[in-house]
Amino acid sequence: MTEQAVLIAGAGPVGILNALGLARAGISVTVLERGSGVVQSPRAMVYHWSVLDGLERLGLFGAASERGFLKQGYTYRVHATGEQVSFGLDALEGKVAHPYNLHLGQNVLVELALAQLSAYPHATVLWDTEVHSVDQDENAVRVEASSQGKPVTLSAQWLIGADGARSTVRESAEIPFDGLTWPERFVATNIRVDLEAHGWPLTTMLIDDRYGAIISKIDTTNLWRFTYCEDEALPVDTVRDRMPDYLETVFPGIDDIELVAFSPYRMHQRTASTFRVGRVLLAGDAAHATNPTGGLGLTSGLFDTYVLHEALAAVIDGRISDAVLDEYARLRREVFLDKVNPAATANKQFVYHSANDADLETAMGGMRRLTSDPDALVNRLMFPKTLETPSLITEVNA
Repeated sequence: MTEQAVLIAGAGPVGILNALGLARAGISVTVLERGSGVVQSPRAMVYHWSVLDGLERLGLFGAASERGFLKQGYTYRVHATGEQVSFGLDALEGKVAHPYNLHLGQNVLVELALAQLSAYPHATVLWDTEVHSVDQDENAVRVEASSQGKPVTLSAQWLIGADGARSTVRESAEIPFDGLTWPERFVATNIRVDLEAHGWPLTTMLIDDRYGAIISKIDTTNLWRFTYCEDEALPVDTVRDRMPDYLETVFPGIDDIELVAFSPYRMHQRTASTFRVGRVLLAGDAAHATNPTGGLGLTSGLFDTYVLHEALAAVIDGRISDAVLDEYARLRREVFLDKVNPAATANKQFVYHSANDADLETAMGGMRRLTSDPDALVNRLMFPKTLETPSLITEVNA
């Protein structure tokens, strides 16, 4: 049996950034990841301006900006008519520290964080290590796992479940995951093509009830994300066979598209009934899962991370009562239910299901207003900041 102050299940961005934050605070931490390395399949790749302050505090913003790129513009385009409405984050200049979004594959962010984490001897990442069960008492939490095929038991003061929507940690702690699963299948693709040369903006929300898609440049090598959805009843093993229809319809006349990778997946609107049970804490998709329209899933997970690692380090150091972790659980759950969940649902409905002409015109009218009403634009652009929970270590007495 081995013991650390904190065990973290999952080596995605939420798990690794929590580990980095704890390690920087001098807390011993071990990350358990069932995969053999950083997941490379298409995942999140847009970091809203509001989370960049947190990346800077963790010492990651500079390296992440060098590997990715900063972007200010959005375009909403109606597929059937070709109407486009564009606006930009330049409206936030002088109002916020980072008036732009960062585009970077989440796998690259994890790799950058791992490079920094490796400098801390009290931080360990165990690859090929799968969590099977969790139990706890008033003094410790224990994890039964298999590491490289061999059984292993690990013990720590605290466990963070950051192991995704199918979280073993959450299930082992018997925490319900309430909500719904969407009847569509999302298909995230990475394609390599110079869409800018063909007149495509860096980010486009393509609005259509069949060919709706999110099209966004990932990096400076002409790698783009093209995410669409299809009927979940269609066979998943023939996703690739249907892909040319979407590509040819959305990008007519562009015949040099290279399919680099793709990932079909089901998407949910769900939240754990609590983000804390004793010494077990949930964060990211293990705590809440949302459809990707608007990029609010990663945003929520990062805001969980920023407040959690700081609070947990203070608890372990004895600077604050563990009641702060109840506040973390309550406040982050409220943000998801009250703000993230309805916003992501509305975004999905707009982009992928705008079949009613009257509803579409109403929605596009709201988009057009943003180009002529500066106050309305700033108000909309500030929304991602409302998903943040301020530091809790000054709000709960020890």
